[in-house]
Amino acid sequence: MGINSERDVEANLQIGPTDQGMVRIYVESQGVEIPMDFSPEEADEIAAEITAAARAADGRKSR
Repeated sequence: MGINSERDVEANLQIGPTDQGMVRIYVESQGVEIPMDFSPEEADEIAAEITAAARAADGRKSR
């Protein structure tokens, strides 16, 4: 499965800080739970990548 492969799967996504000073992205789908912890710096990089992808998908130029 690639980035352009469409699937009809529902998933829950939660993002928030942990009590250990990390940022957790938590994905749950079909009984599978995937907690991913990132440092605040890594989370900033991920946020920038998501923003750039949203702009590209919408045809907007990145800042």
